[in-house]
Amino acid sequence: MKTKIYLLILVLVLVFCLNQNVIADPVENDFGIVNAWYNGQEATVRDVYLKVGEPVEITAYVYSKIDCNVYAELANPLITMPYEIVSGPSEFDELIQNRGVKSGWSGNYTWIIKPNGEWTNGNAPINLFVQFSDRGDVRIEEFTIANPTILDEHYSGPAPTRTTTDPSSTNQTPSQGSPGLGVVGAMLGLLLAVVYRAGRA
Repeated sequence: MKTKIYLLILVLVLVFCLNQNVIADPVENDFGIVNAWYNGQEATVRDVYLKVGEPVEITAYVYSKIDCNVYAELANPLITMPYEIVSGPSEFDELIQNRGVKSGWSGNYTWIIKPNGEWTNGNAPINLFVQFSDRGDVRIEEFTIANPTILDEHYSGPAPTRTTTDPSSTNQTPSQGSPGLGVVGAMLGLLLAVVYRAGRA
């Protein structure tokens, strides 16, 4: 019986730890909500490595709680530009302007980016800047989506093709489910099976 209780506690601790790494809360203020993903992992993603030319997907979701103007920007905090935009609604440090949006408006933006070789053997943060503005009253949210280390190696996988996305195609419902939830479910199922077998033994 004691083994069963210990295993159950282990399961609960493991699920809690996995959830801390997989599910992050979106950034929220009284004007809106902002969230972002790096290759499907919720921000902020750490301990990732990229090769020069290796494509990754950056997704940002913005929701406005009020009638206002909303501005979004994929931002580079470095002096050197370490990435190239392969596809997406804007270039790095180019403001996407959504003027006169109504309460309940949402925008979902996706970029494919890749390291361009100008910065290697170091970290190159990918930041998101969002500003909600209502007649001079401003709320700003800015955070790091991911902080990859760019290796001095070249990516040899398939090359993505350059496309453009219309930034006006908003009001989309984002895919809010985290891909990591499948991992949590699989681990939980495995551990519950262990608990079940231990209880029968």
